[in-house]
Amino acid sequence: MTPDVSSPRDVAPYASEIELKLLVASDRLADFNNAPIIAANARNKGTRKHLKAVYYDTPKRALRRDGFSFRVRQSGTRFTQTVKTESGNDPLRRGEWEAAVPSMTPDIALAMPLVSDKLRAELERHPVEAVFSSDIHRHQRLVDLPSGTVELAFDQGHLTSGDRSLPISEIELELKSGSPSAIWELALRLAEHDQVKPSIRTKSARGFDLAADAPPRAPKPPKLRLDPSVSLDEAFSEILRSCLLHLLQSLPAAEDGRDVEGMHQLRVALRRLRSALDLMRSVVSLSKLDLMRAEAKWLAGSLSGARDWDVFRQETLRTVAEGCPSVAGFETLGALADERRASCYDNARLALADRRCQYFVIGLGAWIEARGWRSDVAPEGLAQLAEPAINFARNILSAQHARVLKRGRRFKSLPIEERHRVRLAAKKLRYVADFLLPLCCGHGKSAKRFSRRLADLQQQLGIYNDMATTTSLLADINAGSTGSGMAAAAIAGWQAHAMVGVEARLLKAWSEFTGGKVPWSIDAPEQPIKLVQTNAGWLR
Repeated sequence: MTPDVSSPRDVAPYASEIELKLLVASDRLADFNNAPIIAANARNKGTRKHLKAVYYDTPKRALRRDGFSFRVRQSGTRFTQTVKTESGNDPLRRGEWEAAVPSMTPDIALAMPLVSDKLRAELERHPVEAVFSSDIHRHQRLVDLPSGTVELAFDQGHLTSGDRSLPISEIELELKSGSPSAIWELALRLAEHDQVKPSIRTKSARGFDLAADAPPRAPKPPKLRLDPSVSLDEAFSEILRSCLLHLLQSLPAAEDGRDVEGMHQLRVALRRLRSALDLMRSVVSLSKLDLMRAEAKWLAGSLSGARDWDVFRQETLRTVAEGCPSVAGFETLGALADERRASCYDNARLALADRRCQYFVIGLGAWIEARGWRSDVAPEGLAQLAEPAINFARNILSAQHARVLKRGRRFKSLPIEERHRVRLAAKKLRYVADFLLPLCCGHGKSAKRFSRRLADLQQQLGIYNDMATTTSLLADINAGSTGSGMAAAAIAGWQAHAMVGVEARLLKAWSEFTGGKVPWSIDAPEQPIKLVQTNAGWLR
């Protein structure tokens, strides 16, 4: 389909869409109309529509690659062309542009003013094509809450690409006026009525994955770009939003299981969240923080087995089997590992489907949106929240850096158990640095050098942990009595041999880490506030 770019057209006005999806079982969708929160606050019975849409992109998916979705939707006799795009670190917000068109044929010229010069040139060279379609029956209702008005869309139907089809059964909650906290409040009340799964994964994302027969994406955490002048309150908000976004992005890929990065990124998201909550302990009351941290720890613990077997199956076993082709038993060992992995994924999916998980994720979103930490802060804490975050950042970074150095004293002679404690402290410093370095020195060369040295130290320290995990997994499947003893011995020997060269690399990484300058102290004024980490968190 050749794009018509001969004459520019006025683009539709920009709109910012704030929306959360709740995935529900298809046989339970209609029952949500009877939920008490809807029965008490809906304006009327609502409207019903039959929506058909076609989603377009270039053959190499240039629009999707740049974060755009492009569709034409038919509702009755009306045709509407819509362009949507992601919007920063806010998990619920997206940019949206709409324009009326005469048919299901897209008018790519309307989208040209919205895209970069590079993408515009690509759209001019390569015609867009239909990738997949949607056929949705929608029941819309408006719900008025004290905090805002939310439009509920009960969507049931399917996506289709070629001979593949995917059912759709969900409730879209879109803010029409008021505070975004209204969405989370309504989601919590609907979760009380029946089982739901919070999601920010769009129909567009699901359709493109359906067309490619690909698993959901598992992106790495978004980079924070905090202004040095931002207040501590705003910094907490941005950090937590970033953690929530990463968590919501990782959930579909982890549950799907085809891409091992999904489970990995979900566990990273939970560790980042726990680190972010730890940051707040010197300012915010511990009760709510500890509750959320405990829920994040519970969920992460439910996923650990799946991740361990992913690493063993995809990395450890594959590497050694390829390096020792004459050794027997790797196929048997692989089959046993696959069984354990499948069992652990079943357990992980049970945890992700548990209402405890759903309440945790939705409750976290509600707490972040309402900045609920303010209600748990003493008067002096409120004053600290209003101060520039850069002071807090420098002190926290200095304190955690000092903690790593203290645990690593006389590093060369430390036993493995003590080096493991150094690894944990270094991991926490890495998350703290991801959050707070942008406040002190942006993403400049000094920050990148520090992050690179820290990452290298973590990698070398992690080898010890990998060996311990492998030993535990091999013991779990009792490899010696299942015909895979030779393969298990080869793995143990391979890792033991690898340890021969580890010590020199580890000492070099430690030397480079301890000898390098910390970027947050460069030209920084002396700070009067000192923070010390205890079992109760960071204390002034």
